[in-house]
Amino acid sequence: MLARMNSTQIIDDIFRRFRDRGHRHYGESVTEIEHALQCATFAQRAGEAPHVVAACLLHDYGHLCHDFGEDIADLGVDARHENIGANGLSRLFVEEVVEPVRLHVTAKRYLCWKEPGYHAGLSDASRKSLQLQGGPMTEAEALEFERHPHYEAAVRLRRYDDLGKVANMTIPDFEEFRTTLEPFVRSAK
Repeated sequence: MLARMNSTQIIDDIFRRFRDRGHRHYGESVTEIEHALQCATFAQRAGEAPHVVAACLLHDYGHLCHDFGEDIADLGVDARHENIGANGLSRLFVEEVVEPVRLHVTAKRYLCWKEPGYHAGLSDASRKSLQLQGGPMTEAEALEFERHPHYEAAVRLRRYDDLGKVANMTIPDFEEFRTTLEPFVRSAK
């Protein structure tokens, strides 16, 4: 059925899922909706390439695709939302958007290895999930990650992910990002 959807329908479906399921807080002071829109807004304001802005908007899509609840990390479970989201989005969007989504958790692990002060700046929820996600990388893992063609975009996405946790921030509506997403929808190519 997805193959028959045009770009407008695909984006409508993504936005609908955020609106229907994005009210959860997942351990942060913002909802999934607020977090997605904040991350994309920060990236856009910084002048990031449109594919990075799109990835920022969609990076936690996987949280909207499972029913594990808001407190999953408290239960000691890693939902692997990055893979759930990237796998679902890979049928809809091009690789340059999907792969940073898939790698944004790996980028957190990488930055904990690469930058000594990075770990201390993580939110409590991010530190808790980091332990479930494998903790900071080893040097061998980091060198392997640096060979991935999308690792730099994933690291940039990760930095906006860390910023997008501002309670009561004024944010735009999803519609403000429709034209950012449109060129990256697979059916639009």
